[in-house]
Amino acid sequence: MNKSMDIALMGMLLGIMVISSWISIPMTVPFTLQTFAIFLTILLLGTWRGFFVVLSYIALGLFGLPVFSGFKSGFAAIAGPTGGYILGFLLTAIVTGKLLEFLPDKKIYRYLSMFIGLVVCYAFGTFWFVNMYTKAAISFSRALSLCVIPFIIPDVLKILLADYIAKLLKKVG
Repeated sequence: MNKSMDIALMGMLLGIMVISSWISIPMTVPFTLQTFAIFLTILLLGTWRGFFVVLSYIALGLFGLPVFSGFKSGFAAIAGPTGGYILGFLLTAIVTGKLLEFLPDKKIYRYLSMFIGLVVCYAFGTFWFVNMYTKAAISFSRALSLCVIPFIIPDVLKILLADYIAKLLKKVG
């Protein structure tokens, strides 16, 4: 892929990431399509270009553009209860991308790579929620029941969708 196409794809995936965060159902941690966008980005761009897109997304939000769920932005959005999940997207990009590079390019390994990346995001975000936001006023198991368990099935469906769309786009491109 040439550099112009690469930059255009990165920009489009950044746009998809922003739009995916705006499609939101309010809950303790809002239900969004962000993880779908992150997995699609990593599948199409690889580890480091995908990481850069995720980092750009977070930077846009920190600089005041309303790119986070609920059209939030700024440091307060990162310092809030979902900030750990937003920052966890960076770890998800690295872990998922590196596993995709290391493991054979078979469907089961792509799913496994994305699921492990998702678990990393869950762990980081839930740790943040318990220790940074609630100041340990809530148990880790209670935080899991609020912030992780309701999202497992939808997130697995997002993994399947991201893989399906990435495969279609790779055939076309």
